[in-house]
Amino acid sequence: MTATFAELGVPAPLVTALSGAGISAPFPIQVDTLPDTLAGRDVLGRGKTGSGKTLAFSIPMAARLAGSTASRRRASQPRGLVLAPTRELATQITATLEPLATAAGLRVTTIFGGVSQHRQVKALEAGVDIVVACPGRLEDLMKQRLVFLDAVEITVLDEADHMADLGFLPGVTRILKATPTGGQRLLFSATLDNGVDVLVKKFLRNEVLHSVDEANSPVAAMTHHVFDVSGAADKKDLVHKLASGTGRRILFMRTKHQARKLAKQLTEAGIPSVDLHGNLSQNARDRNLSAFSSGEARVLVATDVAARGVHVDDVELVVHVDPPAEHKAYLHRSGRTARAGSAGDVVTVVLPEQRKDLALLMRKAKITVTPQQVTATSTAVTELVGEIAPHVVPAPKPVAQPSGQGGGRRSGGQRGRGGNGGQGGGSRRQQDSSTSGTERRSGTGISANRSAGGGRGRDAAARTGERSGARTGGNGRNGSSAGRSNSGQARGRSSAPVTVYSSETPGTDTARGGDNRRRRRATRP
Repeated sequence: MTATFAELGVPAPLVTALSGAGISAPFPIQVDTLPDTLAGRDVLGRGKTGSGKTLAFSIPMAARLAGSTASRRRASQPRGLVLAPTRELATQITATLEPLATAAGLRVTTIFGGVSQHRQVKALEAGVDIVVACPGRLEDLMKQRLVFLDAVEITVLDEADHMADLGFLPGVTRILKATPTGGQRLLFSATLDNGVDVLVKKFLRNEVLHSVDEANSPVAAMTHHVFDVSGAADKKDLVHKLASGTGRRILFMRTKHQARKLAKQLTEAGIPSVDLHGNLSQNARDRNLSAFSSGEARVLVATDVAARGVHVDDVELVVHVDPPAEHKAYLHRSGRTARAGSAGDVVTVVLPEQRKDLALLMRKAKITVTPQQVTATSTAVTELVGEIAPHVVPAPKPVAQPSGQGGGRRSGGQRGRGGNGGQGGGSRRQQDSSTSGTERRSGTGISANRSAGGGRGRDAAARTGERSGARTGGNGRNGSSAGRSNSGQARGRSSAPVTVYSSETPGTDTARGGDNRRRRRATRP
């Protein structure tokens, strides 16, 4: 019978926090490592992805610091440190660690690049007990003397082999040298190659090795499929079919451009999808991961940046739309499903010219699977996909309807003189969902309208075709004052398609100039 957390020596407040999160029984790697980690020993934990490593080091970290006699929350001097290779992984470690830290009266903050350091520095200055960090930003703050590691009592290095793959080991070495030599150190890794063994020899003392699974072993509850297709058209149809099921699924691509393109195509086809890759800002990454985790988007289309960084439960299918370059990437990608004891399926889509390379990759990954020649309608595919989720028709973008009289025209490089140049006319206000801005158009006649107050307005976008910012110029007088618009809107009326520009951050962009922020372009019919 498996031991309970309490029987393994986990303090009662942490057992209560685990129970509150629905975690009642430890996983094998936790059963093996917790007696040693809770006793203060250095531990080298080796286990496949999804085996429960995050809790295996989060529990002893919270337990040790809660029971420490050292003074807490000294400014910029954390007592616990977790190093992670990616921003996504650091964020998700923090999410796992925070309930335990709260139960132990500890404070956690996350440090990584790609965002302003201001908020991170403020959190450090206010005092934190545990820092979860990516090596690059942490080193930057150390060089600026904004964080000091001389008070660290316990250090964790997670996904050490991925650190090595990304070239982080020199920085990790410098960071570990800055921590006290007598501190406890825990290192978790799927493999011990590429220099990870050097870190173990240099920084761990009398470590205990716990290896729950053979290095690079596939997950037992994971079923692998190889689907051969005859060409690009069949591949596209197959991928859309695989994405159409009811559960969560992750589709892996080789390039950022293709990931972005496929996510857009699926969404337009009624399959809510988001992308995840290195070109996204941190806010966009967080937003897309949140949509995937909440179920708002059923499909995540990702590059290898997500192979280790995404830990979302109940992913029922992983699809290698583009087979990875090597077997370790295959295993880490595939490890996004069949997590925490759940079952899952992995599909690799293969074109004729890729078959030989894939066969070699699968041998190295120690996976035996018989390829199947399929199309999107094959029985093997439909059985795997199961129930098809109802397609979601994307909400149409609001269409600006003309008001007043006439059929004013505006296009590329001309001022349209349309309608009857009549009196005042009506007005309309159009809501732009991406900018929370409004577009007011008033009057009829010349593109920017001659309204009741007279005067000639001129549309800057019409003057130049497509000028960034879509601000309306204006050498004239607009008696109705409705010609001035906010957040990059144009004035004037038109029955022809209008290209508008929207800003991701609300701003003020009036008809006579204003805050010309970087905008993304959207075309409205």
